Order: sequence, then C-alpha cells, then structure tokens
Amino acid sequence: MRGGWQQPLPEMPSPPAARAWRRLDAPEGYAPQWRRLAEAALELGLGPESLAETGLDPLAAARGWKPATVALYTKVARYGGIALPSVRTPEPDPPELDLRELTRVRTDDPEHLRAVAWCAIALGWPAPVAQFRSLRRDQVHATARRLLISTDDGVWAVPGALTAWHAWEAVRARFPALADSPWVLPALRRGPGLDSRIGGRLSNQALQVTFTKHAVRTAQHLRATGTPSRREQVEELALAYRDLSYDSYRRLALAAGAPPVSSRGVVRAARAVHRSSRLVR
Repeated sequence: MRGGWQQPLPEMPSPPAARAWRRLDAPEGYAPQWRRLAEAALELGLGPESLAETGLDPLAAARGWKPATVALYTKVARYGGIALPSVRTPEPDPPELDLRELTRVRTDDPEHLRAVAWCAIALGWPAPVAQFRSLRRDQVHATARRLLISTDDGVWAVPGALTAWHAWEAVRARFPALADSPWVLPALRRGPGLDSRIGGRLSNQALQVTFTKHAVRTAQHLRATGTPSRREQVEELALAYRDLSYDSYRRLALAAGAPPVSSRGVVRAARAVHRSSRLVR
C-alpha cells in the first residue's frame, strides 16, 4: 500500500531505505524534485524516517546545496509528508547586484554563449528555470532593437539581449544537431539518460548546474582581468557571483524592475526592494 509517510511504530524495525522511499508517492507537481531528494538521501543510506530525524543538513553537505536549494527540498519533503521543520527561502543577498557581467560575450565557446544568452534574456524576461527549459526558438523573435518572447501568457519585449542572442544563434548554426534543435537552451552533449542527445531538452537540474558554472567562471574572469584600481569592487562582485543561484538572479532582476513572468518570486523580489530602500535611508 502506498501513501503518505508515517512514523514507524515503537520498537518496530524500519524497512530498508530504498523500499521505504518506493512506498511513498511524490507530492503532486514535484515528482522530479522528490526523485532527486530520494536519490540524495539514498546515497547516504537514509530512509524517510531517518531524514525526519537528521534533517537535510547531511544531504546539503554531501551535495553542496545552497540555502535556496535546501529551502526548496525542505518544502518538497514536507509536501510528501516527511516531518521536517519549515525553512524560509532566503532573500537575495545583497538585495542589489550588478548582473551585466554575466551577459557579456567573452568567447565563442558554445557553452559560454548559451549561458550568456540565457542571462541576457532573463534580465528582461525573468522566468523560472522550468519555463526556460521549455522555451522554443520559434517563441523568440529578434527585431532591430530587442527580442520579443511570445508565450501562452503574453508577449514580452526584452531589450539589451540582441548581441548575446545573435552570437549564440551564429555559433549553434555551425553544428547541425544544435541548428536543428527547437529549444533555446539545448543540450550540448549527451547525458547519462537513455533519451539524452545533443540538441535535446535539458533537465531543470542540468540548467541549474549550467548557471552555477557560468557564474563561477565569470567570477574567475573578473579576478583575472580586474585592474588594480578596481580590485576591491571586482573582488566583491566576484564573491557574489561565486555564490549566486539562478533563483536569486531572477529575483534580483525582478527587484531591479523587470516585468514578472510568473507569480513565483515576485513577493520575495518586492521584499528585497523594500529592504534595499530601508538600507539607503
């Protein structure tokens, strides 16, 4: 019988961790996150009941999860019936950050240009990862001054992203599998899955990793090229980029005035604006 998790009866042995996870149903709408949570727990030999006792600290340490990721998986575990204390999603810190360096074209490497195009579009269309994962090229139209993104929810004008978009489109045209792909952010190499292929649709997790790598590499570039007169400012920015997640990136874009694409993150972005205004006073 499957269903929600319950504490084992006193003095009753717990089932093996893998079997205990298989007995549970993923919370509606969170099947991928629930699967990754179970996989991370099983790597440490933890079943649901053990996870309720230890919390997510062992998983966060083993996987290198950031506070925003811990908050997300805590919610998923709670939705699935695992009794964990609630964790508040952290606000962007700092509340304001110069994000332009993440949108600058530095090389013609496809991985770099894909990430730069993503970041440039997200400054004007700060959609969650899942929406970028499913964004098709036929939904993006370049005009002389800006990109237009059309979805079932409306049309958004995105200024400042043309250079990155054209650079990414030019480099992917050199590779047939990428040129034929319908996705704005396609896979550049095969992954471990049987259905994975070059040009295929990336998973949410793969996109999160893509953003993190781009932010870290941008921080390294800033440190390597910064002038002595700007060393302090460059170091401060590089440190912020090193710990930046895409979720924080899009909330910072929302706080800077980008139009909302979905309701997710809008309230936290508004709080960040208010908090920033209080700091200025």
